[in-house]
Amino acid sequence: MSRLPLLPDFPRPLLFAHRGVSSVAPENTRAAFALARQLGVPGVELDVHRCASGELVVTHDYSTKRVTGTELEIESTPWERLRDLDAGSWKGPEYKGERLPLLADLLEEFGADLYWDIEIKSRVHADAELEEALARLLDSPRLAGRLAVSSFNPFVLGRFKALSPKIPTAIIWCRSKEQPWYLRHGEGRWIAGTDFLKPDKALVKTLPLPGGRERAAWTVDEPAEARRLLSLGCSGIISNRPHELGIPLGR
Repeated sequence: MSRLPLLPDFPRPLLFAHRGVSSVAPENTRAAFALARQLGVPGVELDVHRCASGELVVTHDYSTKRVTGTELEIESTPWERLRDLDAGSWKGPEYKGERLPLLADLLEEFGADLYWDIEIKSRVHADAELEEALARLLDSPRLAGRLAVSSFNPFVLGRFKALSPKIPTAIIWCRSKEQPWYLRHGEGRWIAGTDFLKPDKALVKTLPLPGGRERAAWTVDEPAEARRLLSLGCSGIISNRPHELGIPLGR
């Protein structure tokens, strides 16, 4: 089975700001992605949910409680209710008024300046229309060659891959008990037919096998750990502190 290369137009190592430069600015907000661009970090990683009214909302958790102080489930709440929540004050008073962004707005503002790892957040096997909405949004010549899509959920990746076969996909995994036991060793790559891999950094201990999939490791915030992972053949590093790792910046 042939695999798509991971962002082949960009030099290695690939470097992604995890939820934007989330060590400084509130994660998954416009401020965090603007800072990545300002600092010259070439790529960003973010998380996307489909809210009740159909928009693709960028935030990590399934609830808004941690980053806004208000307890709302993303999937069951319309955008009209989510759009005015303050998602910045928890990080510091200077970020008061930062909102949960829509993926469409981030791609409009920053799409041609960065490359993107878009993580689909979904806990269900069934089709919740997220994959189709994402495929439609990413079908843009302006974004061609700048996109990768990933998820812990191989079933949503498989559906997305069928809709957008030209965008590389990755399975994410770790050993957390929150993840189903049958997916704790990257088995989702076979279920979804993914092009590359996103293992927890602690699980990268050997060089890839010949002909193996490329790897992007998360979440790497120490320069020595970044060097270790690159020495083991990782193509990409995902970091809350990308500008502090000593990896050359620039696009």
